[in-house]
Amino acid sequence: MNKSQQAGFTLIELVMVIVILGVLAAVALPKFVNVDDDAKQAAVNGVAGALSSASAVNYASRKAKGETGNAATNKTVAVANCTDVANALQGGLPSGYTITAAAIAADATTTCTVTGVSAKTATFTATGIS
Repeated sequence: MNKSQQAGFTLIELVMVIVILGVLAAVALPKFVNVDDDAKQAAVNGVAGALSSASAVNYASRKAKGETGNAATNKTVAVANCTDVANALQGGLPSGYTITAAAIAADATTTCTVTGVSAKTATFTATGIS
């Protein structure tokens, strides 16, 4: 009796594996193409969050200290425009980012816009204080 044993895979099996891998790649690839845009938007959102936080801390610190001649107030900044909030941000505004100018009345809160390097935008809140 002469029995032949099959060694390896048939051509059909190999083609099917290649087709399945091709379909998986075609489905997964578009999900990774937009990762760059998502990362750029997340970076702008992070800067906007930091600006909102800096504005709130700056406002609270100036209100708590009261007098403008107080040494603690020297570490804070007056905010009469959205662009002034960048001065309250430790380390300043990252290079390539801009804030759209808009006047803010004392003790009023307004929504401001920050634009990132890739023209992505995000909003943050700022409170005016003299």
